[in-house]
Formats: sequence, structure tokens, C-alpha cells
Amino acid sequence: MRGLEGVQVDAWGYPDREVLPSSMFRISSVCGGVVLGAYPAPLPDAPHDTLALPFGLAFGFPALRDGQLWHHSHLLAVHPDWRGSGLAVALKHAQRERVLAQGITRMTWTFDPLIARNARLNLGKLGARAVSYHADWYALGDDPATAFPADRLMIEWDLSRPSASHPPPAPDGEVVLAAVPGGEEPDAPVLHLNSPQVLAEVPRKAELMNEPLRLGWRLALREVMGEYMERGYVVTDLAAEGERVFYVLTRG
Repeated sequence: MRGLEGVQVDAWGYPDREVLPSSMFRISSVCGGVVLGAYPAPLPDAPHDTLALPFGLAFGFPALRDGQLWHHSHLLAVHPDWRGSGLAVALKHAQRERVLAQGITRMTWTFDPLIARNARLNLGKLGARAVSYHADWYALGDDPATAFPADRLMIEWDLSRPSASHPPPAPDGEVVLAAVPGGEEPDAPVLHLNSPQVLAEVPRKAELMNEPLRLGWRLALREVMGEYMERGYVVTDLAAEGERVFYVLTRG
């Protein structure tokens, strides 16, 4: 389980104090948690006691509130060389199988709404939905005044329903957030609509933008998604049109 510490560093560049330690994986694995590592297949002549370093990780634990039991998935990490390989989907389905075997039928986790590839995984490939928006979910950095805000969407996955990947749909609904025409920065959010379905654009690769531009999108998404989700909308998919992608928010 020491190797699972390294996966977190490889995936996100975590400093030591942000890394979930192997001792937590160890105790969780015998107390109802699910700890999964992805490893390369061993070579035919490799010694049986030799284990290669992992390149993927899924970790979660049982959660209980108001008498309701579910599984919260705290970490899903994939080495950058393995992104886009299907490994993340395989890890989530392996996690789903083990959670269902415990008699639990609901899983939650959070993800950064600025990372479109993760939105595609959660909404389109797994068929989950985002049910709430949380500003500054994590306190990253020493000074909250200067740290990039760590907002998160809360995902809810109904494990009792069949899960099937589907291609991104075409955008369908009124646009409440989009880039300014001919530019990269976000336009002013539209906050007053009551349509059954609305669309909020997110940059396809926000992680490659400079920090001021990313911060502009962070705050715009916080404003528009926070408003609509507070009014009962849920995020049900990620639509695509050419190089542009949009969150699909459906009124509950």
C-alpha cells in the first residue's frame, strides 16, 4: 500500500502532507473500506513476491448520516500516462462491484467542475449525476486568500441501475453560461431562467489556461451552477458541439 501513496503524487503532484498515507489504506481495507490498485500484469519469469508499482488507485469508505448508509469514494487517481486508457472507468466499476457486494446501492464523490474530462467520465461514461455545488470544499494552500479556490461538484451514483456509457449529446437547452464571442473568458452568467434544461459551458481544457483565466471560469461556474442547483437543478450530462462542451442542468 506504500505504492498507492506514489500514485497520488504522480497524478496530482501532491506534497507529502496532502497524500493519504498507506496506514489509512491498511486500516480501511479491514474496516469496510474499498482499496483498489491497478498494476501491470507480472512478467512470466518474475518472482512471485515481486509486485510492480501501481499506476491507478480507487479508495472509498462507508458513510452514514440521518440513518442513511452509502459509500463515499474519496480518491480516484490515474497516472498521467494512463489517462484516456479506460483505466478510470475500470476502477470505478470494480469499486461498484465491491460496494454492491456489501449491500450498499449508492455512491458519492466530488470532482472539480473545471476539469471537463472528469465530467465526461462521471456523467457520460458512468451515468452518474451531480446533485450539489460546494464552494471551497477543500482548503488548498497555506493562505486561503491567495490559494486557487477548490470548488467541487458532488456526484451521486445509483449502483442499482445498469451503467452504460453513451456519447456526448448535442447541446439542447437555453445557454446560461458561455465564453464571450470570439474569446476565451466567460461571459456574464444568466441567472433568471426557469427552463426545464439549461446549459453552462466549461472550457474543454481549463487546466492548460493561465490562472487568471481559470479563476474567471471558476467564479462564473460557481455563480451559475450554485444558483441553478440551489433551485433544484441537477447536472445530468456533458454535451459537446465541436470543441465546445456544456454542462446539462435539468430541473428536478
